[in-house]
Order: sequence, then C-alpha cells, then structure tokens
Amino acid sequence: MPTPTANAASRFLAQASMGASRADISRVQALGFAAWIEEQLAAPRSGTRWDWLVEKGYSNASFRNSEQGFDACAWRKLISAPDTLRQRVTLALSEICVVAISGLVGAPWRSFSAAAYLDLLEEHAFGNYRNLLLAISTSAPMGQYLTFRGNVKQNPSTGALPDENYAREIMQLFSIGLIQLNLDGTPKLLNGNPQETYGLSDITGLARVFTGWDFDLNGTTKDTPDFLRRPMQQIARRHETGASSFLGSTVPAGMAGADALRLAIDIIYAHPNVAPFISRQLIQKLVTSNPSPAYVARVASVFNNDGRGVKGNLAAVVKALLLDPEARNESYINASYGKLREPILRLTGWARAYHVSSASDGWAIGNTSDAATRLGQSPLRSPSVFNFYRPGYVPPNSAIAKLGLVAPEFQLTNESSVVGYVNFMQRLISRGIGDVLPDYSSLLPLAANAQVLLAEINQVLAAGQLGSATLGLIRGALDTMPANSPAALNNRIYAALTMVMAAPEYLIQQ
Repeated sequence: MPTPTANAASRFLAQASMGASRADISRVQALGFAAWIEEQLAAPRSGTRWDWLVEKGYSNASFRNSEQGFDACAWRKLISAPDTLRQRVTLALSEICVVAISGLVGAPWRSFSAAAYLDLLEEHAFGNYRNLLLAISTSAPMGQYLTFRGNVKQNPSTGALPDENYAREIMQLFSIGLIQLNLDGTPKLLNGNPQETYGLSDITGLARVFTGWDFDLNGTTKDTPDFLRRPMQQIARRHETGASSFLGSTVPAGMAGADALRLAIDIIYAHPNVAPFISRQLIQKLVTSNPSPAYVARVASVFNNDGRGVKGNLAAVVKALLLDPEARNESYINASYGKLREPILRLTGWARAYHVSSASDGWAIGNTSDAATRLGQSPLRSPSVFNFYRPGYVPPNSAIAKLGLVAPEFQLTNESSVVGYVNFMQRLISRGIGDVLPDYSSLLPLAANAQVLLAEINQVLAAGQLGSATLGLIRGALDTMPANSPAALNNRIYAALTMVMAAPEYLIQQ
C-alpha cells in the first residue's frame, strides 16, 4: 500500500486515537494503518488509575467519602497514556456499558470504585466481549450503579421481588437492544413492523439470576477501598434457586449462583443481535454516526467470527472497523458522513497534539460537566445509564432529521454548550489549568506567518479539512494581530487554535 499522506494519517488518528501530535502522524505514515494498529494492540497497558490514586495518597481515610482524585486519574490516562487506541476504545466502552461516578452508592471510596471500573474496561478493551459482559456483571461498581448488589430472591410472604434494573439494562444497552436486527443493523420486520427483542417476562426471568451478589469483604473491611476492585461474591442464601427463563432459554433450577450467571451471559451472548448492535455503536463512536448497512454487516461478521472461529474478539473488530473501506476511502465522505467530535475528544485532541503535561502529575483539570462554563461532558460522569447521548438521537426540526439521519453527539449541543465550550477552550489553550500546560514550541517558529501557522494546525488537529473560506476568515483575524514579540506570537497561536477548534470543519470529524 502507498505511504499515507499526512492528512490521511491525521484523519485516521482522529478515529483511532485520543489525539495526535505531528510525531504521531509521522509514525502512522512510516508504519501504515494496519501496522500502526498492530503496534497499538501489542502495546502494554500503562499502569492503572487505581494504583495512581494509591500512589497519590487518596486511600487515606480522609478521602473515604469524597470523589477527589478521580477526575485527575481519568484525564491523566486519556491525555498521556501511550496506548492511545486502547484509551479510545476504553472511552467508547464506558459510553456503551455505562457507569457514572454519581451513582456509585452504598459504599465509600467512590473515586476508587470509578477508577476500578475504567481499569476493568481497559483490561478488556482488546479482549473478548463475552468476557467483558461477565466481568462487568460481577464488578462492584456495576453492582452499585445498577443496584443489583445486595439483590435478594423473591419473598412470597412480603411480596418483594428481585431488583430488575441490571437485567433490563444488560439487554437493552449492553448487548442486544430493543429491536431484533439483521446482521447489517437494520430492523428485522414482520408484516412491515419491527419485532421486540424481549419483554417484561424476560426481564423478570433474568433478574432472578442477579440475586445473591454482594461485595467481597473476606479478609478486609470498607475501611480501605480494596473490596471495590474484587469481583462481587455470591451469597447462596440470597440467591434464587428456582429456574429462570428469558430469551427463549432457561437457567435450570438448583444451579449455583456463579454458574447461573455464566450461563445467563452465554444465553444473552448467543443472541444474533449482539454483533450488529455493538459493532454499529463502535463504528459510531470511532468513525461515523451513520454507517451504511454494508459497513455494519462487514464489521458484525468479524464480531461473529474473527477468522479463527472466535466471536467477540474486540481487537479484531476494532481493526476491521478502522481499516474498512468506508473508514479509509475518502470517496465515501459526503454531507451525511462523519460525526460530531464529542467534547472530551476535542480536549484530548488538543492536549495530545501539543504535548500537554502536568509537572506535578496532579492533572487538575477537574470535572468538566458544566455545559455553560466547561465542556458539558466529563469522563465517567454521564447523567444516566443512557450515556451522555443516545446512539439514535436525532436533533428535532433539523436538516439532519429531514434526511433521516442520526447525530448522537448533538444531544450534548445547545446554545449554552456551544458558547461554554469555546470560552473554556480559549482559557485552556492560553493559560492551561494549574500546571496542566501545553508546549507550543513547534508552533512558535510559524506564528508570524498566519498562512503557515494555520496550515500546520489544520493538518494536525483537523486532517486538513478546514476549507479555504474558513481559513481565509481566520487568517484575516490573525493578520490584524501584532507579531513583534514572544508574547504577541503566543497570542497569535492561542487565537489560531481557538478559532480552528471552533470551526465547523473541525467540529465535524470526517
């Protein structure tokens, strides 16, 4: 294959990384797309968020009832971890199999529970999706968030029934969705109508499996956070031992709780919806909001069989979706192609492009959820289990709606968030936050020449996708600014970066 152009490499990294520097672009050009992916798949994990929290003293009892440290450990990995593809997939998985720190109830050490969940997703990011489902289904954070920790069997004398929260969401959001799908992600129709994947009886049947699970406090207490990264343990007396029927299958009576859960995961995982349902969402997170049915079918086929008879090999799925012609061939780009960059990726894209670091390793970016003054999005701080935005969101009364398209990330977009984002990034670009600071040494030699400066920023941040009209407007603004001192040159850099990152051609990743 020919060597990728710098623009093509930058475009690829917009899909496959948390952001790219000029050196990262050169690395893709040197290796090619496939070899770069293989290098990333083979890269070792770069330490855990949990261990960073311990190292920084957050396991001290004074932090027992706070969230302090979590935002820092989350941003630190997104911005600085060298295994950038793994971080991108981990972020995507955190928005499919959602846990949010605000919902980690029933125990102290919320920061550690949230860190443990992101570490778990990262551990499985290139692994098997079935194993990921099993891991999150026994994880303490998920037990807290979707309230099945402490779930007990039916009590006929009181009328109490098992909590159905997790049983519903593992089917609706984490595996099969609401509507039966063809391999290409389109609805299966019966007499012209979609068919539901499950009903209330399936939820109540599956909920029986998720009884008896609780924190594993063997040999420890809640005085330290260690119990939160242990898989939950099964309390036999609380577990429903009768048969549990759902999705046309049955977990037989008398089965031990752990065995019942594994069989239940196998039943869910065998459903034909899993491959198209998860594959389409991963394409949406990384490449384009409206993949063609053919694109979904190609990736879902790899999900079902990685070429070695294995279903759910996420490494193979990620490689397939990034190397697919619809991802790589620019002839597919048109007005309906691409996706709105979610705010987290805008921040990390800038941060990685310009080598943002924290000299103290404190990473004091904080919670960026406030849409009016910050990003309107922050890692593992979704407002609900339905993520920051739904995969099928359609902006009402919009041209997108008239075209029959979806635009998931636009669910985060309103008048307040648009202004809040630009103001926040303007401050961040020019001042950083605390000792979280960029390095613009690569841009300083270019800053006096607006055309050259913009060409470099356009290529690195936007894969050269800003058009001549937009570049002309920005250049006109820069040409009014002095360039006669180091401070003046830095101001030109700040203005150029802010205006590029506010441009429509940057905000829409194509």
